[in-house]
Order: sequence, then C-alpha cells, then structure tokens
Amino acid sequence: MRLEMFDPAPIGVVFTRGPEHRLAYTNAVYRRIFGDRPLGRPLRRAFPDLAQSGYFDIFDRVLATGEAEVLTAVPIDLDFADSPQEETRYFTFSVSRATVSDGSRGVLGVIVETTEQVTAARRIRVLSEERRRALLRYRSLVRAGSEMVWVTGPEGGVSEPSPGWQRVTGQSWQEFRDDGWIDAVHPDDRASVIERWSRALREVQPRFTHTYRLRLATGGYRHFAVDAAPVRDGDTVIEWIGTCRDVEQEWQDARRERLLARATAVTADTARPDEMLAALTAVIVPELADSCTSYLLPQALHRTPGTALTAERVAAVTRQGPAVPPPHHAEHLGPDSALVRAADLRRPVHAVFPPGSPPPDIAPPGSEPWLAPDANSVVLLPVVVDGTTAALVVACVSGDRPSLGQPEISLLQTLLERAHTPLSNALEYQRTRQVALALQHSLLTEPPDVPGLDIAVRYRPSNSAAEVGGDWYDSFVLRDGATVLTVGDVAGHDLPAAVTMGQLRNMLRGLTLDREEPTGDILRRLDASIQTLYLECTATCVLARIERPTPGRLQLHYSVAGHPPPLLVEADGTAHFLDEGRSPMLGLLPDTRHSTAVHPLPPSSTLLLYTDGLVERRNEDLTDGLDRLRRHASTAARRPLAPFCDELLAGMLTADNDDDTALVALRLSVP
Repeated sequence: MRLEMFDPAPIGVVFTRGPEHRLAYTNAVYRRIFGDRPLGRPLRRAFPDLAQSGYFDIFDRVLATGEAEVLTAVPIDLDFADSPQEETRYFTFSVSRATVSDGSRGVLGVIVETTEQVTAARRIRVLSEERRRALLRYRSLVRAGSEMVWVTGPEGGVSEPSPGWQRVTGQSWQEFRDDGWIDAVHPDDRASVIERWSRALREVQPRFTHTYRLRLATGGYRHFAVDAAPVRDGDTVIEWIGTCRDVEQEWQDARRERLLARATAVTADTARPDEMLAALTAVIVPELADSCTSYLLPQALHRTPGTALTAERVAAVTRQGPAVPPPHHAEHLGPDSALVRAADLRRPVHAVFPPGSPPPDIAPPGSEPWLAPDANSVVLLPVVVDGTTAALVVACVSGDRPSLGQPEISLLQTLLERAHTPLSNALEYQRTRQVALALQHSLLTEPPDVPGLDIAVRYRPSNSAAEVGGDWYDSFVLRDGATVLTVGDVAGHDLPAAVTMGQLRNMLRGLTLDREEPTGDILRRLDASIQTLYLECTATCVLARIERPTPGRLQLHYSVAGHPPPLLVEADGTAHFLDEGRSPMLGLLPDTRHSTAVHPLPPSSTLLLYTDGLVERRNEDLTDGLDRLRRHASTAARRPLAPFCDELLAGMLTADNDDDTALVALRLSVP
C-alpha cells in the first residue's frame, strides 16, 4: 500500500509505525485539524493532552490482534490547529492494521469529524450515508489493494462503473453491469469463477481471491488476480469491493517452475531416450499443448541434410485421448517435409494459422499425420545434441485455445533439455557401434577355397544399439596344407572389447602360422600372451585343425578353451557335440594346460563352430540352447551349406537377441 494515495482524501488519515506508534504519515485534512505534528515521534508524545484518555490503547490492540476497531462520535478535548482555544469536538474514526509499500507494518487511522452532526442532534450518532460508505470503502480498499477496482451489490451484481475494467477489457458499462463481466472471462475459466464467486457470496467469506484469464481490449487473454472483500454495516453486507491485478508474468513464472518440477520428477529414474521423451510429452499435454508427438532419429549420425528422413515415433499424446497415430512406428518423411526442415535447420519451426488451415509448407493436405485437424498453431522443435539433431518434438494447440507463442516455445526447449543426457548417450552408443562394427567387418574375412571342403561363415551383431561384442571367426590354410578354423569371444560388450578381439584374432593367426604344433600348444602360447599383455582380459576360443593323414580321410584336431563345444552333424542328420580337448578360458589361470583332441570327420559331415550368442538366452539353462541347436542342425543337415547356416540363424536367434553371434561351418564334399 502506498500512503500517498490518501493525500487527496476528504477525511483525515494517519499512519503510525511499530509498537510505539511513531507518526509516519498524515494527510492534509488530518494536519488541518490536529496541526502539523512532528513525524517520527511516538503518538503519545505527539498528543500529550490525550495520553490519559485511553484512545491510544486502541492502537495497541489493533497492532497486536489485527482486528480493526471503529469508534463513532467520540469527544476529543484539544487545542485544535484551526481553533483559537481548547474545545471539544466529536469524531468518528476507524483504526486498522496495515502494511505499506516499503514492507513496514503499523496502524492506519481514518478520521471523520462529526461535530456538526453531534451538536445539531445532541448525542444522536448520525453519520451521513455518503461519508459512512467512504470510510468503509477506504478500509476495504486497504485490505484488497487497488488497481482495477469494481463494486457489486450484496448479491454479486456489478453496481457501479469501473473505468479500469473498461480500459482493460473494452467492455462498456452496459456490457459490464450486473453479471455481464463474466463474458470477459476466458471460456475455460468461467465455470470455476462462477462456482467460487457464488460460494463466497453465499458464505460471506471475509476475503475472495481467485486467478483467471480476462479478454483484453487489444485481443488475447492475460491472467488477473482478483482480491475482494465484503463491506459491512454492522452484521449486514451492503456491498462487495474488489480489484483485479495483472499477474500474467507471475503466472508464467509459476507455471514454468511447476512444469520443470514435474519434468524432473517423471524423468528422475529414466535413462532411455524413448522413455525420457514419452515422459516429457505427457508433461507438455495439456499444460502447454493440446497434442504432442515425439520422434527419435535413428539415422542422425550418417544422414545427409536435405535428404529423406526416417523418424521413429516414440510418443503421441493428445488432450482428448489417442487421436493421433500410436507411438513406436517409423515414419518416412520426404526432403520437403517441415519435420525434415526443422531437423536440418536445428532450430524451431513455428507457425500460427486459422484453426484447421495450416500453410502448405507446414502440412501439405493429407501428408502429415502429426497435425491435429483443428490445430491453430504448431511448433516443430529439434532436440540438438552435440550439433546433431537426435530427436524431434511436435506440439500443437487447437480450436479457440490461445496459439503457441515464444514463452511456450522457450519453456518447451527448457523441458526438452532434460533429454540431452540420454540422447547424448544414445548417439555415443551409435558412434561406438559403428566403429566397432566397422572394425569387426574388416577382420571377418571370406573363407579360403579348399579342394574337398566347403566352408561358410556368418556374423550377426546384437540387436541392441548399446551392445558391441568381441566375437570373431577366422579360417585359413597352413603351409603344410592343413586348414585352420577358429571362433572366439572376448569378454565385454563395448568398443575396447572389439579392439581387443581384433588384436587376439591376429595374434592367434600369427601363433598358428609360426609352428606346426598341436592346437592345445598354440592356445597355451596365446593364453600366456594374454596374461602378459592384457591383464584384465579373458576370452574363450575354439581352435580346430583339419588334416589329411591319408588320402580320402580327414581328421579333426581341436582344443576348446572355455567355449561351447563344436557340433558334428553327419550326413544322415545324426548330430553330437565334441566334448574333448577342453580347458579353462584364456586369461583366467596361470600356466594352464590346454589339451588337444582328435576326432575323425565322416564323409559329407558338417562341422560347426559358433559363439555363445547362438545358444544362450536369458533365463534359460545353456543345455537347453545346445539341445535346440542340435535339433535344428539335424533337421537342416541335408541342406546346402549356405542355407544350412541361414536356417540355423533364423531358428536360433530371437528379436531381442542381445549378444553377437559368429559361426564357421565346414562340410566335407561328397567323395
């Protein structure tokens, strides 16, 4: 409250601060009656003639309790400023607790001299209706504050014009009076305003406060805070007086804090980018938009700007329910799509238009399923991570709702910043996977052409973008004519595992070519190298050497270090695992002895070496996977070798396969 507002008041006004009631303000009428009393002096010292009257006790009580008190036609004996001698005059005054604009609290006294009325009607307490209402209204105005002031009757209908209301809303007096003011309230807010205002009138609440949107004379809506109080004459409410204060910025700030708090809560335990975007989409609707759709861009790292785009829709929410296509669906967007333009520009694309009539550059008719039929505005927000558009979010507002503007766009961008970390991780996974797969494919060479032997190789990466394995295979012919087959798996599912895999594969190739010795001895030397050069590394491996001891006869020399056993499938479909030549995995135990086993290879039989991704499944015993492999191999035994391998992969691998798979198959040609 600013005290200067009382300067022109036609009645006396005084304000005191603190428990000593030091004079802080007096208006001109007050000074004309009581003289120019020094400001800063306690009230009892400023009026020593009244120190024993008990009037100042009222100030003590009001300051302590906050309850206003009114005294009517009380006598005061003083040397008044406008009188040559001491005399008795009669005054009615109201005393209430108040807080001024600098934050200090004190007591406000409003004084009306009633000497003329009391003298004319001897002790008849008569107060003119206009002055009585002026006094009561000033007191109510102090409680409610003042900006856009309005007055209603005791039943609620507006009873007096309000220049402030007309200036802000553009309503004339005829449009404003009675209950016409409701027409200026936003349609979505009217029901709650009417219900709460009716309850306040019915219960005669001591104070009515509410916030709603008002239509402006200049167009659009802004939030206003209403503060009103009943004006009483004794126990009777004679009218209500209230104010409306523009609180649009305060409302925007409060909404921003509320939405950010909600976004923090719903994403606190979320690390996957699709789940993060879905959670944020549910916060955006309906607070900021009537519909919102979120997309991940799986090709973000290797797509050329200006080309077509595949966007994976991961969330789609509308205010009225699932009116847009459901999530988890790929949309193929042409280069002229607004979504593609937003992704390439890496900045928002924003449009406001008549409901249901988007411009062609935003949504050509029938081409964009993400735009609500009666949308009046849309913003396409790219989520940019380290210079790459990793996701897109589309927010629409529909019908008569105020269109999206810069405040909403700014808040949407702030909300979506919460997805930065999981999206950054997802991009890093993609980069790691691309590098690792490139490394793996550079090492996964084509098998040699060996007379009498048919060799096929296959490699299938994990279906998880975050998983990059250390699986390898190799096949080559030695100088003595023996054919070497090997598969292996380095522990770990990341780029370092893939790098180590490449190094171990090349090391094993070099050790095998160096000497013509049993496979167990070669694995022993590889194990010693790993424990010397790769202290934290463990790996599994099968090393096989196919020899011709006599013409027309082949035998297998093999060693298995912690790896699933080779599978031998005979021409008639009989399949069994080769369980000899086993030893612990590489890099696990010092001075491990690696044995070598020998097994004949029957004509037209098939030898299969594979990594554990082919047989392992979550929550399943390994023996179940091995049995399944044996059955599939037995069924496909008579198929040519390439289809044989493809059928095994199709039958053994599932859609949620989370491990790499490598295999080498060798078949003896028909003699």
